Amino acid sequence: MNDKVLKYCDLGIVDYKEAWNLQKEIFSQRVSGKIEDVLLLLEHPNTYTLGKTADKQNLKGSVEYLSENHISVYDIDRGGDITYHGPGQLVGYPIIDLNNWYKDSHKYLRGLEETIIRTCSDYSLTCERNPKFTGVWIDDKKIAAIGIKISRWVTMHGFAFNVNTDLRLFNGIIPCGIRDKKVTSLKKELKKEINIQEVKEILIKNFKEVFSYTEVMLKNRKEFVPFEPVNI
Repeated sequence: MNDKVLKYCDLGIVDYKEAWNLQKEIFSQRVSGKIEDVLLLLEHPNTYTLGKTADKQNLKGSVEYLSENHISVYDIDRGGDITYHGPGQLVGYPIIDLNNWYKDSHKYLRGLEETIIRTCSDYSLTCERNPKFTGVWIDDKKIAAIGIKISRWVTMHGFAFNVNTDLRLFNGIIPCGIRDKKVTSLKKELKKEINIQEVKEILIKNFKEVFSYTEVMLKNRKEFVPFEPVNI
């Protein structure tokens, strides 16, 4: 069996548009075979993103609300509806070639869910899938949202995992367009602040196992990011 290597980089806090541009560049290099699979983990400043099928009515926050909370809004090319990104939320962007795993978008979604389910299990939390909705759930509360794009079997976008997220900022949207569900976080469920660096380490271990990597190589931020981190 050939070694299957994942390059991982912790980007810290990165503006959404900058991270999106970076994804596109890495995607291009991955499609052309110039680099191996990449997993970016990061946090964003306050941001709402609307996927290709999003209903604009699910953005409830007024112009004043967006301004007061310093929330940026982007229409993007992933699947799914509207979601929130912000500090304390662990965002993962896998840019991986599914030709080397399974060429199956549904299996890939289930793999991302499984990674987060295992990570929550490491914190003694029981999570599950919802047969109607993509993501990871604790009862009727979503702890992680997932929205992806796949082109030529190479992935973009990924997951948003609420660790220490300020859940009040979900009030400006109808998360994922689902009106009768709530959101939660590791912090809320465990009733304490969570070490997000520890969560990253656990998640990488689980990602490696789920997606059958033989090695994870930690890469320096400067190898990926030609810009400085934002201040929030």
